Amino acid sequence: MTWSGESPDFYRSIGVNSIISASGSTTAYGGSKLRPEVMDAMNRASNAMVNMDELNRAAGRVLADITGAEAGFVCSGAAGGLVLQAAAVVAGSDPAKMARLPNTDGMKNEIIIHKSHRFPYDQCYLSVGAKFVEIGDGRRCQPWQLEAAFTDNTAAVAYLFSPFVSRRAIPFPQVCEIAHARGVPVIVDAASFIPPRSNLRRFTAEGADMVVYSGGKAVRGPQGTGILAGRADLIEAAFANGSPHQFFGRGMKVAKEEIIGLVSALQIFVEEDEDAENERYRQMCQQAVDALIEVPGIEVSVEHDEYNFLIPHAVARLSREWNGRSRDEIWNSLAEGDPAIYMHNIGDPDALVLDPFNLNDEELGIVIQRLNEELLKQ
Repeated sequence: MTWSGESPDFYRSIGVNSIISASGSTTAYGGSKLRPEVMDAMNRASNAMVNMDELNRAAGRVLADITGAEAGFVCSGAAGGLVLQAAAVVAGSDPAKMARLPNTDGMKNEIIIHKSHRFPYDQCYLSVGAKFVEIGDGRRCQPWQLEAAFTDNTAAVAYLFSPFVSRRAIPFPQVCEIAHARGVPVIVDAASFIPPRSNLRRFTAEGADMVVYSGGKAVRGPQGTGILAGRADLIEAAFANGSPHQFFGRGMKVAKEEIIGLVSALQIFVEEDEDAENERYRQMCQQAVDALIEVPGIEVSVEHDEYNFLIPHAVARLSREWNGRSRDEIWNSLAEGDPAIYMHNIGDPDALVLDPFNLNDEELGIVIQRLNEELLKQ
């Protein structure tokens, strides 16, 4: 099969080749494909000037309405949102404190976090000068351990919702109850935890004081945007610390057309038929299962659940009877091919996972063909 590709000529003109991403909305592989309607809205917005404070507040009202929160703010990706969450709970809206960041001497600067919730992007919390107080042993945590972690310097409790994260953490509503009894806010990273679309409202309803989601990924807005929603006073503090204001978050700028793009994408996203979307993904994955099911030594299935596979995925696991190349060798061969194909990496050394989110029918056919070739290669 010959791939026609979809990349504009300017990618090739600077020596960059398109890839096929069967990895879902992974930032390292381009995130997600921007909606055509969003591209049009951004193009039109780019040719008009606007007061950025007014635009941010107006966009925030749309985000608040959709998420059910008191207020919202368009941040610079979910990672930028984590920085602003930390700045808001540590320095608040006090310009004297805001101007000192990341020097947090004399401020409440401790953020409590489950050891099992430590993740590659939690450095964003620390960037403002905050410190972590870890609870639990990495696999489980008891409520008394959270209760014992509070001090006069506690600024917040952080909680992570993400696929393949331990579900042995203290249940989120209980964390909120314990923290709120001490007047401490709970900040949430749910960057990659939509769909389902109901999660846009779930965490606020369960007690979160601030939640951040990616504005790219499933929403298919500009990849450099994020959705920050929560308590009005904390969102106001995040806004004060962020661009266009001249404080710690000034460098995490979101352009006017990106703000319009995110608002447009989110409005479209919440109106889409999620059941129909999942059925389409399931059918795509079933094509892969049907094509690979007779390969000796692998177990292949469509998987979809509320914790790890938030949309249907095709999962090929190397069984005990497998006598071919390792999963990593196959993964690398796919990534080094022409076109390069990147599979979803879930951390399972025996699993090759196809996420259909960014695939069209042509790309799906190529991925299935290449997978079949690589699995049969000795």
